[in-house]
Amino acid sequence: MIEKTYQPADIEGRIAQAWEAEGAFKAGRPERRDAPPFSIVIPPPNVTGSLHMGHALNNTLQDILCRFERMRGRDVLWQPGTDHAGIATQMVVERQLMERQEPSRRDMGREKFLERVWQWKAESGGVIVNQLKRLGASCDWSRERFTMDEGLSRAVVKVFVELHRQGLIYKDKRLVNWDPKLLTAISDLEVQQVEVKGNLWHLRYPLDGVDFNPDDPETFIVVATTRPETMLGDTAVAVNPDDVRYSHVVGRHVILPLVGRKIPIIADLYSDPEKGSGAVKITPAHDFNDFEVGRRHNLPQINVLDIEGRIDLVDNEAYLHGLPEGAAQFAEELHGLERFAARKSILARLEELGYLEKIEPNVHMVPHGDRSGVVIEPYLTDQWYVDAKTLAQPAIAAVRSGATTFVPKNWEKTYFEWMDNIQPWCISRQLWWGHQIPAWYGPDGKVFVAESEEEAVGNALGYYVEQEVITPAQAHAMTQDASLREGFITRDEDVLDTWFSSALWPFSTLGWPDDDTDVKRYYPTNVLVTGFDIIFFWVARMMMMGLHFMDDVPFPTVYIHALVRDEKGAKMSKSKGNVIDPLHLIDDYGADALRFTLAAMAAQGRDIKLASSRVEGYRNFATKLWNSSRFAEMNACALPEDFDPTAAKQTLNRWIAHETVRAVRDVTEAIEAYRFNDAAGAAYRFVWNVYCDWYLELAKPVLLGEDSPAKAETRAMVAWARDEILKLLHPFMPFITEELWAVTAERDTLLTLTPWSRKAEARVEVFDAPALTDPMVPPVMLPAPQVADFSDPAAEAEIGWVVDLVTAIRSVRAEMNITPSTLTPLVLAGASAETRDRAQRWSDVVKRMARLGEISFADSAPQGAVQLLVRGEVAALPLKGVIDVAAEQARLDKELAKAEADIKRVDAKLSNEKFVANAPEEIVEEEKEKREAAVARKAKILEALERLKNAE
Repeated sequence: MIEKTYQPADIEGRIAQAWEAEGAFKAGRPERRDAPPFSIVIPPPNVTGSLHMGHALNNTLQDILCRFERMRGRDVLWQPGTDHAGIATQMVVERQLMERQEPSRRDMGREKFLERVWQWKAESGGVIVNQLKRLGASCDWSRERFTMDEGLSRAVVKVFVELHRQGLIYKDKRLVNWDPKLLTAISDLEVQQVEVKGNLWHLRYPLDGVDFNPDDPETFIVVATTRPETMLGDTAVAVNPDDVRYSHVVGRHVILPLVGRKIPIIADLYSDPEKGSGAVKITPAHDFNDFEVGRRHNLPQINVLDIEGRIDLVDNEAYLHGLPEGAAQFAEELHGLERFAARKSILARLEELGYLEKIEPNVHMVPHGDRSGVVIEPYLTDQWYVDAKTLAQPAIAAVRSGATTFVPKNWEKTYFEWMDNIQPWCISRQLWWGHQIPAWYGPDGKVFVAESEEEAVGNALGYYVEQEVITPAQAHAMTQDASLREGFITRDEDVLDTWFSSALWPFSTLGWPDDDTDVKRYYPTNVLVTGFDIIFFWVARMMMMGLHFMDDVPFPTVYIHALVRDEKGAKMSKSKGNVIDPLHLIDDYGADALRFTLAAMAAQGRDIKLASSRVEGYRNFATKLWNSSRFAEMNACALPEDFDPTAAKQTLNRWIAHETVRAVRDVTEAIEAYRFNDAAGAAYRFVWNVYCDWYLELAKPVLLGEDSPAKAETRAMVAWARDEILKLLHPFMPFITEELWAVTAERDTLLTLTPWSRKAEARVEVFDAPALTDPMVPPVMLPAPQVADFSDPAAEAEIGWVVDLVTAIRSVRAEMNITPSTLTPLVLAGASAETRDRAQRWSDVVKRMARLGEISFADSAPQGAVQLLVRGEVAALPLKGVIDVAAEQARLDKELAKAEADIKRVDAKLSNEKFVANAPEEIVEEEKEKREAAVARKAKILEALERLKNAE
């Protein structure tokens, strides 16, 4: 018995327990061991995370694919897991220690601190896993992995060691994004560009060999900077080689103000003649672009900051080298100042000495740490790197050859832009939580990379014996007694970037390198579903590692979904206060409504503008499904075991079978093509419009009538179509469909393990009598379909005509503001014999549903009638005397003027280059949408006005 009211909170937990008890989502179920595999790896959410709208979209789309393929009989593995999230997790635990007034991380020591992190992980980590289960994610939760579990850790060490042996991992001194608060290098993805109202300071750099005169431009070169404190590390001034203003000074030197160092004037294309003075200061140790210029010109790299962002000049050999006598005093004055405090001191001194030419207000983007919130410094430091350029070549070739394709395809351009210009990948982080780098240093700094400390010790002893640093006897003694080698080698304290371990995710989660059984079955995976922002950070790196270690791409398809924005198109952010919590929406409307909303709006390449009203609308859709199932139950609609929908005799029933098969085909093809919105749209239209609004409505007379073969057949067909609908909607709305599957009939299996709707074989009887009488009682004589998939063009033509006619009349009535109580006549002009027969058979239905007084026939449409073209024939609505044509025309003219004014207003805005350039992206998009809506409204009004001309 179906409950009277649909309450998602009452069913979702119970259904989830039923799936878990059955082990419904486990890969390798006995009955599927010989089935073709289908596998997806989940983009592992941070162990510190909680479900946000991006997760909800990403996992809904993956779940649709997994449930769809599971119902199609495949052995599905949706591999779940979480990422250890180095910085985020370390911050959470450190904050917890501070709040509890416990010893800090450094007071506690590395070993004790890591124990506390693991303790936190056991108690509080992985909350997001339960939230994903609330969403309905059908992962094989028995296989859940963690990027720092034992198996994945072994994979990480093996990959690091092998890449190092192959020369693809190395240590180098380069610029990194440095967080002065967290004291670690961070990735570009962890850098947030923030618009800041700052200044552009124009500085005078005196030419060497002439007397500096601030009033004489011939004695200096002007450079501009937003970071004056970095000038202490300048090692050149660059001008464009084609800039004739500076051709005479290229090769000469300037004197670095305040410092006194002579630095060269170089020619480099990096300098833009159109910007500022055309001359730029080059600070290789504090700017990524300058670093590359410095390498091209072999310039010194002078780092003037310490790890906490303070001026570091005393005992700084690189800074002090080559300074004139007396310059060290200035270094002592600034040493230890925080960078922004130093900026004020430097600017004051520059102004005092005449080196500050002018200050201009300047709004510009400044990099900030997304977690620390402080300004990030490009910082010169020793780090571990992967030779990404070498590893990228096979990954580039794989996409160019089509071995891996992106959906939508335009993301391949983004992929190539990143990969073709790829830089060395910095993989070391100055943290404690993470995979500690498997490298040990000998007493002279010699590095030994190995899979274990024992192996590293062995390698080190062998090396130092060969170098005659120690004797063979000493080496032997050290192997026998661990205390003798204490401090002999020390392990690198850094840990690996979390993206390093997640790059191995498609094969490390399957047991590599310990066991390749699952690797052979489930690798490569079938598709990756992810966001565009990690194409480089994750997708590209999985491609590189998969091809290098598995000799195959990790996935043939990468589906890139768009962003979920707020209803106005703005990006969600806590600072804007426009974040929509998916868990709140699940509480209010149910997981199914949220899932269906996200799928229905997931058009390829188009961001989702989400409003709670949309979710509420699809909650109404779920209620519609629920109520239609109750209607079927109350009318004793049940499915006999031997029921064959293709053998139905009633036109209406054959029509719904035809439409059901078509809906299954449309949804199937759309999911296969990753057109999730089209799939959801096709399912929605079929369920709401075709099944509920038309089929059940047209079936009511026979269901409420006397018992008859037609009634028995219709009851069975209502139940059959309902069951097909539950299958069709299950990937999108798993909870409600599983519940209805269980309560509408005795079932041997869960819906989630029930076969997807098959394309029905045509088994249709052909009857002798050609005439059609009562459409709902006697057998309807229709020709058998001549195709393998069930299709009934005659039934579709019959019922489709009724649907189209009623829909067209309703549309005109709405356009003309005709009240429901007003019954209008209908004239079928020049109707064919077939249409006349249909009109007579369905007269009562059409009159009732279209609010008609009578239906008549004529050779041509009467004067003053609105003409409708329905399936190639004219249906006329005589409206003279029914509506005030003049008043209606005046109303429509007014609406037309309003629509045209709206279009004109938006066009004026969009043609304003300043508006388009300065307005937020979401505002521009909103205006474009307003224009589209106004254009569509204008078209409908013009169509209505054209109809009115015939009614005069």
